[in-house]
Amino acid sequence: MVHLVYCDNTGKSGERELDKIMNGTKTMVVRGAAGRKIPHSRVFESETLYFMEKGTANISALAKVKSVQNYVKLTDSEITKILADNQCKLCLTDKQKERWFKKCLCLVAFSDIKVIDPPLAFDHQGNMDDWLIIDKIEDVVVGTSIPYNYEKSRF
Repeated sequence: MVHLVYCDNTGKSGERELDKIMNGTKTMVVRGAAGRKIPHSRVFESETLYFMEKGTANISALAKVKSVQNYVKLTDSEITKILADNQCKLCLTDKQKERWFKKCLCLVAFSDIKVIDPPLAFDHQGNMDDWLIIDKIEDVVVGTSIPYNYEKSRF
């Protein structure tokens, strides 16, 4: 499987999340919810992550999954500790720390960042989340895309 990860397009001092990924300062992404939700327990070491910035139609970078940490039923103090312990890799803003203060967390570390130049044109469909699990990136690229369904996103 491959994963398409939407990145926040705002950050303090204008540095976007995708910029941090491409320049190597951000080497981990987090997703969280009140209960288990994609990508929790569905992303694995050595799989490929593709990155795109929210609000664009460009898939701009890719990386290999290095490690994954999945957590459930976290207490407030555990959430705070996990986010703090990984902050040097996550590079979260205060707003992002609030957003990801969730009982279930999935932290995905990655390496081997490669810029996709020219970027791949993303074929957006109305029913998509901020993390997609697909067979191959061509399934969501303009000209080769297929209708997206949530079969691979079910637990």
